[in-house]
Amino acid sequence: MSNLTAYLKKPNDNFQLSYLQIRRSVGILGLCLPVVMRLGTWVFSNCPYWKDSISDYYYTIMGNVFTGILCGVALFLYSYKGFNRWDRISSSLACVFALGVAFFPMNVDRNCVEYTHCNILSRDVQSWRNFVHYGSAALLFGTLACMSYFLFTKTDETKKPTPRKLQRNVIYRTCGIIMVVAMLATGSLLVPAIKAASPISHPTYWMETIMLFAFGFSWLVKGETLLKDLPPAGPGKKTNKELKRR
Repeated sequence: MSNLTAYLKKPNDNFQLSYLQIRRSVGILGLCLPVVMRLGTWVFSNCPYWKDSISDYYYTIMGNVFTGILCGVALFLYSYKGFNRWDRISSSLACVFALGVAFFPMNVDRNCVEYTHCNILSRDVQSWRNFVHYGSAALLFGTLACMSYFLFTKTDETKKPTPRKLQRNVIYRTCGIIMVVAMLATGSLLVPAIKAASPISHPTYWMETIMLFAFGFSWLVKGETLLKDLPPAGPGKKTNKELKRR
């Protein structure tokens, strides 16, 4: 049997691989973004300073990487069609919001030491761009949190959830809650008095990192990197509908 014939005889396996790869890729990119930004500026431009926000790295030597990772996330989200129209609508909206974050960078304080020592790009301050950037970021994480909490936890109504599926649902809901709480905390930091009272330095950066880690971990679990269902005891293959639901 040729390789092509073997490929065509296993459509379910090929379908499953495609969906799992998309989910894992989204998760990996989400986890990597804050780490790559910080390490990249330190290694390639010898910048010793932490940026106040992950979005600030747009203006550094890692700016193209920042945009590229967000575009990669947007592409995978657009490719992810999910189980029903709510999955498709949510992933498509998240794609648009990710592009909004990538292509409408936030304004930065040109007088801060991190700017003068680490940044290589400069843009005029425009209030509308700030509005689009922050709005897109809030809508992006809000959409991702809803996907994790409400959509990832669904299962085929005709099937009883497996023990692993129930464990994954706990993780999905926890990640969704973490994203919402961290997003609200990030929003509160826009108030100067609250930010000044923060017990940690660069609180916005760390809240954004928490959101990205929760988002990435949720999608990695959805991609069956962790808590994968055990193989069925008997013969038989899962249908495309079942594969999408996992």
